[in-house]
Amino acid sequence: MAPLTASTPDTVVSLALARFIQETRWDAVPQGVRHEIKRALMNYFAVALAGSSDPTIEKAVHTYGRFSSANDATLAGRAERMDVLNASALNAMSANVFDFDDTHIPTIIHPTAPVAAVLFALSETTRISGPAFMLALLLGIEAECRIGMAISPFHYGKGWHITSTCGVFGSAMATGKILGLTDTQLCWALGTASGQAGGMVETLGTMAKSVSVGNAARNGLLAALLAQENFDGPIAPLEGKYGFLRVFGNEPDLGMITARLGQAWEIEKTAYKPYPCGVVLNPVLDACLALAERPEMQHIDMSDIESIELTGHPLLRQRTDRPGARNGRESQVSAQHAVPIALLRRRAGLEEFSDQAVSDADVRALGRRIRFQDDEYMSIDAAVVTLRLRGMAPIEQRVDVARGALENPLTDVALEAKLRDLCRYGRSGCDADRIIDAVWHIDSTEDAGSVIRLAAAPQAARR
Repeated sequence: MAPLTASTPDTVVSLALARFIQETRWDAVPQGVRHEIKRALMNYFAVALAGSSDPTIEKAVHTYGRFSSANDATLAGRAERMDVLNASALNAMSANVFDFDDTHIPTIIHPTAPVAAVLFALSETTRISGPAFMLALLLGIEAECRIGMAISPFHYGKGWHITSTCGVFGSAMATGKILGLTDTQLCWALGTASGQAGGMVETLGTMAKSVSVGNAARNGLLAALLAQENFDGPIAPLEGKYGFLRVFGNEPDLGMITARLGQAWEIEKTAYKPYPCGVVLNPVLDACLALAERPEMQHIDMSDIESIELTGHPLLRQRTDRPGARNGRESQVSAQHAVPIALLRRRAGLEEFSDQAVSDADVRALGRRIRFQDDEYMSIDAAVVTLRLRGMAPIEQRVDVARGALENPLTDVALEAKLRDLCRYGRSGCDADRIIDAVWHIDSTEDAGSVIRLAAAPQAARR
């Protein structure tokens, strides 16, 4: 196997990224970054356990299970087991099905789902220590996010589902790190992954979206396994004339791939959602929940509200001005649903973004009174909600930095609470506290597979 060499300045990005993945060691990872890896895993288990009983996953498990070749790997929140490839796909789908997973703010990639799912599946057939697992997860996230930054914002704006299209690279690089691939083999894995990248924004709000997220995990794993067999690929799969960046991007910024590699970590630009909805709705929901608890609101009949004015960055209107949500998926990106449900129920969890909640006549009636005011100078993490009342002075609530934003992150305690709440929601019967303890101590285990096995549903909870 001859090693690859870069022949021109334009064929250095893929190889540089591959060499970084191959050479990086655990002792080079700062303590703060190590802790953030655990936080990403805490959030991963929360959302995967919540999604495990969703009809999307039920249907997928039934179908994928017909072709599973073994029962090597755990399905989070479920009693079934499957082969590594199918378990990787299904666990990525489960973690992303509600779009409640982590968000890399510069790209809006949900980075952990397609990478952690693969590593946990591998850990049940190959013994992986906690530090090795954490390092591979970190490097997979680094790869997919940097590739995403090189083609943002054009890529998502064109209609590509960036978690799916870039997640496949994260999965491939994380797997390759565990397998001990050379830089040449890692570069080949990038090439095979690039040929399997796909996913459309048009599928959002439907079950079809989950397929490409699952493919990102499964196909990246397959790309690395093939590279391990010296299944070769192009020298410049990312930056080549017809490589991923130039085909899927518009004037890609190649420097985003290599700038400050190993010095600035993209996992530190990842936020965790307090609510199961589009991130631009976070400050709005913070404001609505605060309004609902104000003393003056206790004496106001909702019929007295003439209009609800939302002032925020133009993206708030562009992404969430969606009246008439037809189901729970659509309600997650609808201000006309999110605002009234939070005001009326004083909560904003998964139950409030369900199909049943969407059918609430009071919510629909109040949602018709939503009005938007654009302010291009406001941050996407800020909003003002103003209630215009019949015969009374307006009531206003301002949020300058939403809970869950990078500048106001969820605390460790809040992430633990999220895991407990979503574990209950998924009805798997898993012991959330045992999972929480295992995640915080994953760096001291010699068997990372022991952590995912805690997320297997007890046989008594079999559906």
